[in-house]
Amino acid sequence: MSETSGPAHRPSAVAGPWSVPVLFRERRPRVVVKADLLPALSVFSTVGLLGFPLAFAWSRLAPPERVRIVAADGTQGALELESWHRFDDLAVFGLMALGLGIVVGVVIWLLRELRGPVVFVAALLGVALAGVIAILLGVTWANSHYAITSPPALGSVIELAPRLESWWVLLTGPLGVSIAYSLLATWNGRDDLGRRLG
Repeated sequence: MSETSGPAHRPSAVAGPWSVPVLFRERRPRVVVKADLLPALSVFSTVGLLGFPLAFAWSRLAPPERVRIVAADGTQGALELESWHRFDDLAVFGLMALGLGIVVGVVIWLLRELRGPVVFVAALLGVALAGVIAILLGVTWANSHYAITSPPALGSVIELAPRLESWWVLLTGPLGVSIAYSLLATWNGRDDLGRRLG
């Protein structure tokens, strides 16, 4: 039998039903790092400065805890339901930080030519820095706002400054940035997030 007589040894000239010729392959854009480092530093420092207005707003909006003076030596007695304000202080700060993070995420997304992971991480770190500044300054400003200048009289009701008893509340700001930026990036659907259209 000849080598070329059987159909099994003959190369097929017709492509299979699932093979499609690839004429060109589109190159995926790479992550820009060096060009985004300086803008990312600017984003980090600018967003971090937002901790000052956040601290002031929290020190004025967070509810104080009212207590009654029950002894001549200044011993304080708790009033009904007033201890709940310790949670309210955390909740107010968390919601304000979350709102700040969402706004920052949207604004950073609008910087079309800087879209990408470098500026996104800078925004996350900037909001975290703003949260740290807001906690430290906010508690200080709240203490000065509700400062007691004279010894309270027996039986009087005084207001204690709001306080933050957990540092876990710092996660709400970066969470807001992540939610806003991730949703916008998913909705965009482009490999380069639309940077080339800027």
